[in-house]
Amino acid sequence: MCIRTKSIYEFMSSKKSLFASIGSDLPSGLVVFLVALPLCLGISLASGAPFFSGIISGIIGGVVIASFSNSPLSVSGPAAGLAALVLGAITTIGDFSLFLSAVLLAGILQILLGVAKLGGIANYIPGSVIKGMLTSIGILIIAKQIPHAFGYDKDSKGNITELMPFGQEDLHELLQPLQHIDIGVFLLCLLSIIIMIAWEKPFIKRRVKFIPGALVAVIVAVLVNEIWIKTGSRFAVQNEHLVQIKVASDANEFFSFFTLPDFSGLLNSTVIVYGVVIAIIASLETLLSIEAVDNLDPQRRVTSTNRELIAQGIGNSVAGLIGGLPVTSVIVRSSANVNSGAKSKLSSIIHGLLLLISIILIPSLLNKIPLSALAAILLLTGYKLAKPSIFKNFWNAGKYQFFPFIVTVVIIIGVDLFAVIPSLSGKGLLVGVMSGIVAATASILYGNLKNSYFFHSENHHEGDIINIRLSEEVSF
Repeated sequence: MCIRTKSIYEFMSSKKSLFASIGSDLPSGLVVFLVALPLCLGISLASGAPFFSGIISGIIGGVVIASFSNSPLSVSGPAAGLAALVLGAITTIGDFSLFLSAVLLAGILQILLGVAKLGGIANYIPGSVIKGMLTSIGILIIAKQIPHAFGYDKDSKGNITELMPFGQEDLHELLQPLQHIDIGVFLLCLLSIIIMIAWEKPFIKRRVKFIPGALVAVIVAVLVNEIWIKTGSRFAVQNEHLVQIKVASDANEFFSFFTLPDFSGLLNSTVIVYGVVIAIIASLETLLSIEAVDNLDPQRRVTSTNRELIAQGIGNSVAGLIGGLPVTSVIVRSSANVNSGAKSKLSSIIHGLLLLISIILIPSLLNKIPLSALAAILLLTGYKLAKPSIFKNFWNAGKYQFFPFIVTVVIIIGVDLFAVIPSLSGKGLLVGVMSGIVAATASILYGNLKNSYFFHSENHHEGDIINIRLSEEVSF
């Protein structure tokens, strides 16, 4: 009886402390919602998945994962870092309901990793390899969004080869795709990029720091296109280049939009492989994000990585069961959460609830968003992950850092973008990371082999002390 009373008291105390910061968390949740909404739609576009799936994952990341996580400031949702992997998985598996089985399996594996207390696995992956993986993801995102930016996206998944048909030497054939570029689509993409770049400038950012540039770009793109439509302009962007979310007429129809997994996929070897790959990559991205968010936390609170893996596993299991994309802790949304003054995970829960309200109340408004505006968001996201300064920094860091970094990048890009090994297409992230680890190990061993010890040869008398200086790690 005493134990029961104590547990109830602790439960009520936790609820009381959670809502004690609502004055800070409510506006923060609104800011994160404004950041997350265009990102959820954009990542769905980059993943070749239904737009509804991206919103579902945003809701799960905000409500489900935040409820089980003990991270006060981390915000989870669909991640740009998984977009290329998800696109390859959906394309290879060929059926979205089968793909959901891979997401479910990934969630179960994450729960097992957390229970086994393997939350520190990210510490064993060399930083150069992780950075190479993120850089490759940035390049893949850029490549996949170029067709959407120009409006030449007959393939709904987006493919850079639609604009650059490799292997054709006829100049007319090479330039033929340029004749199909939609000028209105391209202008809206260019306008969105200009707005987001300008929004990052200090003289603007200081004055409107709580309004995300991506949201402003999307709103302006919608307004401009509506003006074009009303005036009959030839630049008006048509429905095939706009977001297309299903609009429900009643509650029953709304719930019919959720997709159930095909459980036969749990016995499919391809689905199982992708489930394992998603679990590994999603866990690494989450653990890196959690570490970064803890460093941003003004109160310096420390998140349990094992509990976070369990929370992420629960979230991905739910996503797989109702038709969502894989979910991770995301640094973009989390940093927006911190910068807007959030105090607890109530902010993340509020942002998830707002996403749910938006998909119920304003789907028709969301369907006015041009795909090229979302492509612009992803192009800048990709650039930030793969900007030239990253290559320069690793080059300056020396060959032992640059070699595993560039090996990871080249292999991931070669496998996933150029399909140099067709049988591995869509598995570039796993192959690239494993290759990078091998390259990093070889670099460490080679470096230590050259500098394992220092022994200065002298003539010594019997009984003299001889000093041999060893390097930090000695391989033999």
